[in-house]
Amino acid sequence: MAFFNKQTAVQSNQPWERSVLEKVALASIEEQRRARRWSTFFKLLFIGYIVTISLIALSPMSGSHSPTSGSHTAVVDIRGIIMAGAEADAERIIESMQNAVDDPNTKGLIIRLNTPGGSPVQSSYVYQAIRDIKTNHPEMPVYAVVEDLCASGGYYIASATDKIFVNESSIVGSIGVVMNGFGFTEAMKTLGIERRLYTAGSHKGFLDPFSKVNNDEKSHVQKMLNDIHQEFIKAVKLGRGDRLKNNPDLFTGLVWAGSESINLGLTDAIGNVKSVAKNEVGEENLVDFTAQQPLFERIAKSMGATMAEFALHLSSVKSVNLF
Repeated sequence: MAFFNKQTAVQSNQPWERSVLEKVALASIEEQRRARRWSTFFKLLFIGYIVTISLIALSPMSGSHSPTSGSHTAVVDIRGIIMAGAEADAERIIESMQNAVDDPNTKGLIIRLNTPGGSPVQSSYVYQAIRDIKTNHPEMPVYAVVEDLCASGGYYIASATDKIFVNESSIVGSIGVVMNGFGFTEAMKTLGIERRLYTAGSHKGFLDPFSKVNNDEKSHVQKMLNDIHQEFIKAVKLGRGDRLKNNPDLFTGLVWAGSESINLGLTDAIGNVKSVAKNEVGEENLVDFTAQQPLFERIAKSMGATMAEFALHLSSVKSVNLF
C-alpha cells in the first residue's frame, strides 16, 4: 500500500516537473535570443558610429559658398579669442572673406566682431588680408560691425576696414600688448622648497615663476612688447588716418563705450549689420560666409589646443596677446 502511494505520488509529480523543465528551457532560449538581439543592436550602433565619424572627418569645411543667385551683403563673423586653431582662426577668417568677395553677387562685406582679441600674429594676418581685398577689389566696401566687444586684436582687424559701426554700449579699444605670469619665490622660501632649473642657454628659463626676476630679461621682454605695440599703433593709424583724435590715452590699453569711441575717432557711427547693409551697402539681403570647422576637426583641435596649453604651462613659457 505504501509502495502504491509512493508510485502514485511520483506519477502525479511528473507533469509538474516536465512543466518546470519546459519553462526553464524556454526561458533559456528566450534569454539567448535577447542576448543575440542586443549584440546585433550594439554592433549596428558601433558601425553607425564609425560611419558617422568617418563622414564628419571627411566632410569639407562648411561655409564654402557656390555663387549665389541674387545680390547680397556678405557677412563674416569673428567671435571669441583670435588664435590659431580656434573658431577665430586667421586662415578660416581669410578664407571666409575671400569666398565672399569672389562671389559675383556680393555687393559689400561686413565683418561682425565680438572678440576680446588674441594673437597679434593672427590679427595681423587678417588685417593685411582686408587691406589686400581693398586693393584688389576697390569697388567692394568693407565694414566692421561691433557687437558687445571689439578689443585689442579685434580692433586691430577692424581698423583695416572702411568704417567701423558700434552699439552705444559696445566696448572698444585696448590698443596694447600684454605678457603675464606669476612669481612664487617668497612662497617657496616659506615652504622650504628648493627650485632646481637646468637650461642650455643662459636665458632659456626666463620668466620662470619659481625664479627671481632677472633685470636683463625684464628689459628684453619690455622691448619686445614695445616693438609689437608700435606695430599695432602703426596699423591703427594707417587704417584710421585723420579720423583719430589727438588723445594721449588712445594707445594706452584703455577701452571705451561705443558712443565715446566715436568721439575719439576709434569708430565711425552707431549701427548694426542690418542697418549697415541697408544704408551703406544698399543691399539688405544678407548671406553668411563664415566658414565653420567640421565637428571632428573642432574636437581634435580643441583637444590639441588643450594639450598645447598644458605643455605651455609646464614649460612656463608665456604667450604674447593683444588682450
